[in-house]
Amino acid sequence: MQGKDLTGLHIEGHIKIFDPESGDVYINKRNAIHYENMSIALAESIANAGQGFIYKLSFGNGGTTVDPTGIITYLTPNSTGTNASLYNKTYSKVVDDRAVVNNDPIRNKIETRHVTGRNYTDVFVTCLLDYGEPSDQEAFDNTSNNSGTYVFDELGLESYDPDGDGKLLTHVIFHPVQKSLNRLIQIDYTVRIQSLTGLTEG
Repeated sequence: MQGKDLTGLHIEGHIKIFDPESGDVYINKRNAIHYENMSIALAESIANAGQGFIYKLSFGNGGTTVDPTGIITYLTPNSTGTNASLYNKTYSKVVDDRAVVNNDPIRNKIETRHVTGRNYTDVFVTCLLDYGEPSDQEAFDNTSNNSGTYVFDELGLESYDPDGDGKLLTHVIFHPVQKSLNRLIQIDYTVRIQSLTGLTEG
């Protein structure tokens, strides 16, 4: 029997959280992909449905617990169910640089990166939390409260939906990182979409 050529898609993500002035890197790791929501988002995007595209980056503080001795327990990323969300979302920022509500599209933006001849394309998301944001943050990064509102330990990319919150596309959990008035935090988020060629169905 003659084989039938198939093509599949593999999606993977990677985040880097760092201070762009000092160069200090706080987090550098891969993230979980919500494949069901990602499939919906990709379909809505290429169908020009007016939604589904990456719109914002959301932050939360519900991904870990820290016991009195400092041992961190990490929860499992939410990557199933169309209504999945962060465990406890406390802040969001629009990263779609075409959105009118994005007040700083130079430093909060989305790019696509492709090299001709390669079977993958990267979606590169940049998000900067400036000194003054969030507006009610603490002054210094010395809190002892690991469950503070802006002691982030989870984040995820969310799609655009004109009727409200979009779908969670990715989710990553990491050790707590505090955002405070005395530090910048930048997130470089790469989502690689790769075509898996050469698959054969017998």
